[in-house]
This record gives sequence, structure tokens and C-alpha cells, in this order.
Amino acid sequence: MKKAASFLLALALAAGACTKTPESAGPAASGTAARYKIALIAKSSTNPVFLSARTGAEAAARELSQKHGIAIEIAWLTPPQEDGQIQAQRIAQAVNEGASALLVSCSDAGKVTGAINDAVARGVPVMTFDSDAPESKRFAFYGVDDEATGRRVMAELAPLMGGKGKVAILAGNQNAPNLKRRVDGVKEEAAKSPGIQIVGVFNHIETPQDAAAEVIKVGNAYPDIQGWAFVGGWPLFTKTLLTDLSADKLKIVSVDALPAELPYVEKGLAPVLLAQPTFLWGHVGVETIIKKIHLKQDVPVNTPMELVRVTKENLGTWARQLKEWGFTDVPEEYLKLEK
Repeated sequence: MKKAASFLLALALAAGACTKTPESAGPAASGTAARYKIALIAKSSTNPVFLSARTGAEAAARELSQKHGIAIEIAWLTPPQEDGQIQAQRIAQAVNEGASALLVSCSDAGKVTGAINDAVARGVPVMTFDSDAPESKRFAFYGVDDEATGRRVMAELAPLMGGKGKVAILAGNQNAPNLKRRVDGVKEEAAKSPGIQIVGVFNHIETPQDAAAEVIKVGNAYPDIQGWAFVGGWPLFTKTLLTDLSADKLKIVSVDALPAELPYVEKGLAPVLLAQPTFLWGHVGVETIIKKIHLKQDVPVNTPMELVRVTKENLGTWARQLKEWGFTDVPEEYLKLEK
């Protein structure tokens, strides 16, 4: 884990300036070990990217508990599927159950902003990740620049198509503000290539099965599609598209690159994956919360997450990084690759 630890340390140092408040200034200074309960409320418990965030949060909780002599509990309160209203209920539940802080990825900013503000009014700080509620009273956000991410997806896809052809956009939950901004970015970048035509934006329930089914359905309706811009990697968590689509006729560029998605790179169907280091959603989130509530440090309002470009050229390196972060399902053949 030394490489992962170094990587995380570098991110923490780059996250922003901190005050000179000594660690002894936290609640543990009284001689009684402080206890913190951090409620993690992501979009969907069936989406592997959020399970990765949970792994990161739990790893940070263990590390920081040992480092500071405190007790950190991660309460997983993520709904089974995307539902902003249920998220709002879970936020209220977490506060009622004595959470010290909340870490939230917002399915629908409009539906959770009020709940976030209520939590803050009751003295419970809230941090968002991945999908923000910028009009709320959350104290910090950690995630990618979504419009820039969408532009990057299209900028990677256009050359794979020779700068021309029909493209479909796979867009997940139509109410998720981060995904809508990514779609806007895809369209903005596509407008720079006169030969690229966007045939439509296709929303779906954010499960691998529903996403893959949507891709197949759209492909049947538009058999001349030559490219897919995935603003999230949902269908790549199944093997369906590996057998149903041809890499000779179609190219995909997608956000995310978790273990189950890597065969799509190897087979050439998705030559480029733009990985969000989703483990860090949880790890950096918990680190930031503990800096604020235990160490009493100032933290940046916005901490940008950098995308990692994953191709055949660095497939082995990325696979090993995933394993160092605790993923147990990384295919062995990729771990053995030289690069």
C-alpha cells in the first residue's frame, strides 16, 4: 500500500492550505478519545463506483482513527437506487441518529438541498462529493469538473471515429446535476467537429443491466451509430456489450475504469476510459471532514479530482493501482502486464 499511501498524501497536500491548528486542539485533547460517526449517503448502493467510495471511506476511517487516537464510524445510508427524496430522508435519519457529519453524492440537488440545510442548522456539517448541491450550506465539495469531463469524453471519442459519424450520449439519471453538466460538455465539444452528429441523449436507471439494455435498444433504433459517449460507465460493469457490439464498427469512450470495465479496453471496444479515482471520493471525503470537525482546520470549499486516462498502454499500471486500493476483483491477467 506504500504507493497508494504516497498518492493519497500528495492529494491531501494539494487539497488546499490548512491552518496551523495543532492536532491536540481537537476533542481528544480533553483526555477522552473522541468518537465520530460519518454518514455516507451516495446515489445508489448497486453502483460499483459508490461501493468503491465506501471502501475508501472505511480505509480512511481506520487510518485516521489510529493516527489521531480517535474512533471513526462510517454509517452507510445509501439508497438501493437513485432517489433524491429517499436521500433527503436518509440525511434526516442520519442527523436523528447522531451523525457527526455527512458525506453526500446528490442524486437531485433540488430534493436534497433543504435536507442538507436542515442538517447544518442542527449543527451537523455536510460535505458533498461527485455530484454537488452548490446552493446548499454544505461546507465543501470534492469531485471532477463535470463540463470539462464531458468535453474530454467527446475530445477522446472524435479522433477514434475519424472526426465524423453519429454519436449517442448515455446519460444516466436525468435529474443528476453532475451528469447534466457532463452532457452539456459532450455537446459543446461535439459542436467543434462538423462531421460529428449527436443523435440523442439517453437516460436510464443507473444499474448495469438497465444501462446495457438502453445501449442495445438505442443501437437497434439507430443502427448507424458509430460512437457512444458514456458520461458514466454503468453498462461496462456487465459483459453484455462485449458480446453484442463490435469494436470494428463502434467505439466507446466512458467515464470510470473499475475492474469489471477493463476488458472493454483490452478488446478495443472502449479504447479510452477516463477514470475517476472513486476510492478517493470516500478517502478524501473522510480526511476532509476529520480536518474540519476534529483538527479544527480550514478546508477548501472545492477540491478538484483529476481524471486518469486508461488505455492499453497503461492498463497494467492502473490495474495494480486498483488492487492497492483494495479491489479484490482485478483480473489477474491485467496485473501481470508490464505497463
